[in-house]
Amino acid sequence: MDQGVGAPTRRAEILAAAAELFARNGYHGVSIGDLGRAVGLTGPALYRHFRGKDAMLAEMLLDISHRLADEGARRVAGSAPEEALDALLRWHLEFSLGNPALITVHERELDNVEEPARREIRRAQRAYVEIWVGVLLRLRPGLTEDRARAAVHAAFGLLNSTPHLSAAMPADAMAGLLRTMAAAALLATPPQ
Repeated sequence: MDQGVGAPTRRAEILAAAAELFARNGYHGVSIGDLGRAVGLTGPALYRHFRGKDAMLAEMLLDISHRLADEGARRVAGSAPEEALDALLRWHLEFSLGNPALITVHERELDNVEEPARREIRRAQRAYVEIWVGVLLRLRPGLTEDRARAAVHAAFGLLNSTPHLSAAMPADAMAGLLRTMAAAALLATPPQ
């Protein structure tokens, strides 16, 4: 198999298959044999790539969390607050619409990751939230950090609903709708 630029590694192929299976069947509903069959290997052959199913899940969730935070930080760097919010919304929707299985696994399977990987995942998740909070506070200086954080988490609920949405609407139209709705929710004046 050609491993040129852009070609996925065997490890990445295994993680992609694991994400699909974990999203569909849950972490505990997937065996090493299931994972092996999904990528054309025997279950035991997977141990050449990962020490076990738990290591796959940990690496998958670490990667998602770091990718979201790193790219989020990159996209807002040096931007005016309005542009930064739009960049974050576009990035998150690009990721969530393009990776529904990863979003599902990210939301439901963290409790199945052992420490210290779980702490690292949480640290990266908090870093990503704080990027959003910082942008929101720049847009709404009177907003408290607690309210900004609550608004960001609420917006994530909307943005991360993509795996549960009907495929009847084209992805670009869905992205536009969700971006508009999330921006409105983030910028709404909360009751005092």
